[in-house]
Amino acid sequence: MTRIAALYDIHGNLPALEAALADVEAAGAETIVIGGDVVPGPMPRATLDRLIALGPRARFVRGNTDRIVAGAFDGILPPRLPPAVREIVAWTAARLDVAHRDFLAALPTSLPMDVPGLGAVLFCHATPRSDEEIVTAATPDDDVRPMLAGVRQRVVVCGHTHLRHDRTVDGVRLVNAGSVGMPFDEPGAHWLLLDERGVQPRRTVYDLERAAALVRATSYPDAETFASRYVLAPPGERAALAMLGPHR
Repeated sequence: MTRIAALYDIHGNLPALEAALADVEAAGAETIVIGGDVVPGPMPRATLDRLIALGPRARFVRGNTDRIVAGAFDGILPPRLPPAVREIVAWTAARLDVAHRDFLAALPTSLPMDVPGLGAVLFCHATPRSDEEIVTAATPDDDVRPMLAGVRQRVVVCGHTHLRHDRTVDGVRLVNAGSVGMPFDEPGAHWLLLDERGVQPRRTVYDLERAAALVRATSYPDAETFASRYVLAPPGERAALAMLGPHR
């Protein structure tokens, strides 16, 4: 049985990644799709190095913040970034070297794969046409349709919002993997396992207090908020939907 694990939105949370990878190994996944936004986050270099060390079994999709951090390495920042986000992005870029920058910049924006028993699947970060569009369970179908225009696969796996959903629009199943490192859901590392039995949501429980302590020990600009809000006590679905809105 061929199994594929989909890990999205790790955001430099190395303890969450290590825990999720241990569960991925236990599940027998041969291929690991990293669905974007590996960085920024409190442990960006070690997180990226850990994923690169997986070798050819890891397949990558670039996320919007991966793109922004790669640009920041070159001294280019989007003008509309809030000051706090600019500080985080600049801090992250300063901790990477040119090989990391080149790796992030070269990642594809989508990845088509065949999953035996499930069929053709398209992995992307936010939507097939954008790495930053917002889609939640509350986004109207009429807004989702143009985002899926031209997609031939019957299953699309995405992330970006850090909040899981599983919905079908005009015969295309759109599944959000949730977030490994910054969930807007129950605490833990959220990911997907895909095989002939379908798309299975997984949540890895790990030592949150230890992870929070490791985050706080970094010089990450927003370490306390990251530890308290995204590791120990994520906002939850209702608060996240209110923050994200029905669509954008």
